[in-house]
Amino acid sequence: MRKIFSSVLCLLFINFLYGQPFAEDITSFQKKDSIHPPPAHAILFVGSSSFTKWTDVQNYFPGHTIINRGFGGSTLVDVIRYEEQVIFKYEPRQIVIYCGENDVASADSITGTIVLQRFSQLFNNIRRRLPDVPIIYISMKPSPSRWLMKDRLKEGNRLIEKFLKKQKKAHFISVWKGMLGPEGEPKAEIFIEDKLHMNAKGYAIWQKLIEPYLLKN
Repeated sequence: MRKIFSSVLCLLFINFLYGQPFAEDITSFQKKDSIHPPPAHAILFVGSSSFTKWTDVQNYFPGHTIINRGFGGSTLVDVIRYEEQVIFKYEPRQIVIYCGENDVASADSITGTIVLQRFSQLFNNIRRRLPDVPIIYISMKPSPSRWLMKDRLKEGNRLIEKFLKKQKKAHFISVWKGMLGPEGEPKAEIFIEDKLHMNAKGYAIWQKLIEPYLLKN
């Protein structure tokens, strides 16, 4: 009877999942986990495509055990939707979040205040379940293809940084200045052809900024 009940729940979840955005990404994570169970209590990187495309992130942080669960194109709303599948199931010892840039890009009406509201919801959800787990937020980056949105991106970064300063076991890491050239615009050489995602030079900048905040094994 218990096996039947479990099977029914599984089918219901699959039916629900396939009616949602990013269903393929989430099921792909589940398949990977079933084939190669991830280590318990690792450092979890979660968020949008800047993490998704950081496929060799473990090589940048050899002294740490990393699980990467970024899924491309996701917004903070999407991470909240799948927080059970991409955050809580892993029982992480530390959480690193990069998300919010796609929220701003999704509509002109998405202000920095709205991004803060969404992030604070995610943050509070995590805090209720994992009260002692340190949380890092990586600031929204200055992308050449989204440079016209820079004011809203900077506003969101400023508000989230202010919010996190009042929280315990939480850090805001700004990557903004490190990705700008002498003229105050994004360094073209650290981005790939789409002028949105980074190449190895861009990730090297992130590595130097993030490394000091990661918990040691």
